[in-house]
Parts: sequence; structure tokens; C-alpha cells
Amino acid sequence: MPTRHIVLVRVRPDVPAQEVQQALDKLGALQGTIPGLLSFHGGPNTSPEGASQGYTHGFVMDFADGAARDAYLPDPRHRAAAAGLRAIREPGGVLVFDFDF
Repeated sequence: MPTRHIVLVRVRPDVPAQEVQQALDKLGALQGTIPGLLSFHGGPNTSPEGASQGYTHGFVMDFADGAARDAYLPDPRHRAAAAGLRAIREPGGVLVFDFDF
């Protein structure tokens, strides 16, 4: 059963948009290199609802299954790409939510 990995991020207001995009691009570049990572979509919040609770950016990754997601998490390529995101977010400014579909 496929697993969807959703990450919402509160990017610090002092971070230039280009730096944010580079961090997302590094994560997106993992598609095709991490076994079982089927898709990546990410970008800035564009919702008009006003319910983002300060989360400014997000991304979604689809994995073949939970085992592929579990293997991705400790993968050094993931850790290197995720470091760029950690460097630009507010302290504690991340929300991760996964589900099977």
C-alpha cells in the first residue's frame, strides 16, 4: 500500500526565497535516487483560507509503501537534503504527517 509523507515547514522570515527553493529542490532531486520514492511535490503555501498556522512551505512525497519510507528516513542522501531544510526553518517549525492510501 503506498505511503504519503507530508511535511509542513515554518521558514524563517529572513531566508531569501531562492534559498528556500534550493532546499526544496534538493529534496525533490531525491526522486529517482531513493528506492521506492515515487513522487515529490512542494512549494510555498498558497491557500486563501488563512488556516496555515504559520506554516509557509510544504511538500508531499509518495512512497511505494511504508517500508520504502522507513528506509528513506535514515538514508544519508535524505539526511543531507533535509539538513538544508532544517537550516532555514524556525525552531520547532516542522510538522510531519504520513498516511497509507
